[in-house]
Amino acid sequence: MRPGLLLVNLGSPASPKTADVKAYLREFLSDPSVIEMPRALWQPILKGIILPTRSWRSATFYADSWTKQGSPLIVNSRAIHKKVQACLPNWNVRLAMTYGEPDIGQNLRALHQSGCDPLIVLPLFPQYTQSTHQGIIRQADATGLDYQLIDHFYDQPDYAKLLAAKLWAAYQQHDYDTVVFSYHSIPTAMVRHGDPYQQQCEATTKLVLNQLPDLPQRKVVTAYQSKFGPLPWLKPYLKNELMSLVELGKRKVLLVTPSFVTDCLETLEEDAVQNYQTFKASGGERLDITPLMNADPQFCRMLANLATQRLEVAQRDAQSV
Repeated sequence: MRPGLLLVNLGSPASPKTADVKAYLREFLSDPSVIEMPRALWQPILKGIILPTRSWRSATFYADSWTKQGSPLIVNSRAIHKKVQACLPNWNVRLAMTYGEPDIGQNLRALHQSGCDPLIVLPLFPQYTQSTHQGIIRQADATGLDYQLIDHFYDQPDYAKLLAAKLWAAYQQHDYDTVVFSYHSIPTAMVRHGDPYQQQCEATTKLVLNQLPDLPQRKVVTAYQSKFGPLPWLKPYLKNELMSLVELGKRKVLLVTPSFVTDCLETLEEDAVQNYQTFKASGGERLDITPLMNADPQFCRMLANLATQRLEVAQRDAQSV
């Protein structure tokens, strides 16, 4: 019997057209794991204000980063899927998205119907947070199938080594004043309610720096990006931090984005275009982004190893029953 592995990423609109972006945002921003405001209060705001004003603007951003093959997030996720499958020839590996297509439930049921056992779900998010993982869990639970969830991998030694290697290779290219570890932000209320994300982000930075004794830690700062809505999110916000660095005379900055494994709107548009423009307009000289994992063969092998390790645990547990 073949094991089944479902890789899951966030998702993307079907196209950069406003109607498709609106449909994607409606699904994404209707997820109670992402927006904790009571539905009766939030839905009128979403439908009456957010979607009409944000959809067309977001569509222009998606259009700027879209490729001939489609959404960069989808394209890179497919490449990861292909390489992980090659690393696991005796497995059935599928790819799904939390929002949009391919669907989590459909693919999990397809793995089950093909006779796969056990079923392992691996979100492509190094750190756990409610806002990324609970939507996956809810959809997987709705199938009624038993499955194993790998809910983080930030603390895997191979991940820290790979991230450190990419950071060090980029850092050596220029004389940078500052290295900014930029993580996707989440509402501070989630952290107050016990979400471990901030702690895991801080641990990620520490694990990476432990691999880089020659990188001066005085040059390293942490920031959070991609804030949405009026409520407070984890700070400092990246855009503000970049402007502050320029005021302090730090005009050559290297970004590393450990909460993103594939290039996406946040890295290609928010960082490489919007934050870059803000930094330059403030007087910055150089803002570079450390290459992401994408379909790096070593990263894909690490994901395959994670699945194999979880399979071994599942088999031991089954034997002990």
